[in-house]
Amino acid sequence: MNPESETELLVRCRRGDAGAWDALFSEHYGPAGRFVFQLGPALSQEDMEEICQETFLAVIKSLDSFKGGSRFQTWLFRIAANKTRDYLERQRAAKRGGGQTTVSLQAEDPETGITADPPSHAPGPDARLLQDEQLTLVRRALDDLGDPCREVIELRYFGDLSYEEIALALQMNPKTVSSRLSKCLRRFEAVAREVFKRENCASFPV
Repeated sequence: MNPESETELLVRCRRGDAGAWDALFSEHYGPAGRFVFQLGPALSQEDMEEICQETFLAVIKSLDSFKGGSRFQTWLFRIAANKTRDYLERQRAAKRGGGQTTVSLQAEDPETGITADPPSHAPGPDARLLQDEQLTLVRRALDDLGDPCREVIELRYFGDLSYEEIALALQMNPKTVSSRLSKCLRRFEAVAREVFKRENCASFPV
C-alpha cells in the first residue's frame, strides 16, 4: 500500500469507518502474525491469534497517538513486540505455576478467514527440533539483553525494517541506529553464548 493510500485509510479509521478498519486489518494482520512468529518460534497458531488480537485492540485504542512520524507498520510492530513479550512472560509464569499451553494445528482464523502464513516447516524432525531449541534460546538471550538493544535488534532482524524506518520509530538519527545496532549485536553475541553454554546446547549459530 502506498503512503498516500495508507494515510487516507488511517484518516477514515479515525472517523470510525468500519470498512477502513477491515481494510487496515486485512493489510497488516499477515505481516504482524509473521513478525510474532519470528519473536516467539514456539508459539502456536492460537497464541499468535491472541497476540494479534491484543495488538490490534491496542491500535484501535491508541491510533490517535500515531502521528505519522514512521510507517504505520513500524509502529504496529513495536506494539506487537511488546504484546508478544508480555504474552511469553505470562506463558512462563503459567508454566512455573503448573499451567499448560494449548497447542493448535488450526491454520486459519475462523472469524476472519485470514491466515498468518507462518514460516515453512520444511526441515526434518531432528533438524526442526534443534532449530526450535536454538530459536528459543536466542529469544531468551534477547530477553536477557533487555531494551534498548532488544528493541533495535527485533525491529531490524525480525521486523525487517530499514535503518531509516528504525530511526523514525525510535526518534534517532539513522547513523545512530547503525552505531547502536553494531554495539548491541556485540553485546547480544556475548549474552547468547552464555545462554547456550548454560543450557549445554549446540554452539551458538554464527
